[in-house]
Amino acid sequence: MARIRKGDDVVVRTGRNRGKRGTVLRVLPEDRVLVEGVNVVKRHTRGNPQRGTQGGIVQKELPVHISNIGIFNPAIGKGDRIGYKWLDDGRKVRIFKSTGEVIDV
Repeated sequence: MARIRKGDDVVVRTGRNRGKRGTVLRVLPEDRVLVEGVNVVKRHTRGNPQRGTQGGIVQKELPVHISNIGIFNPAIGKGDRIGYKWLDDGRKVRIFKSTGEVIDV
């Protein structure tokens, strides 16, 4: 069970994007995630008329290491760590470490 999943609302903990919030777009291998609106760079691309692509400046998100983000906890208004808990019906769910609330239902 992954700690951070696609669709989670996360907060960046460190780096130049510290404090920014966004939604996880993709979880990549080697402990990296793509977060919407975080770590945005400008890429200068050359056009190729044979392929029909146009040149210009493209903005895109680059991956962030999973250790630099925390899942957003609305109860405390900050990023939080994730733990696991077994429910009475036998399901394993993610919980917020600070409050103990269940993230997934």
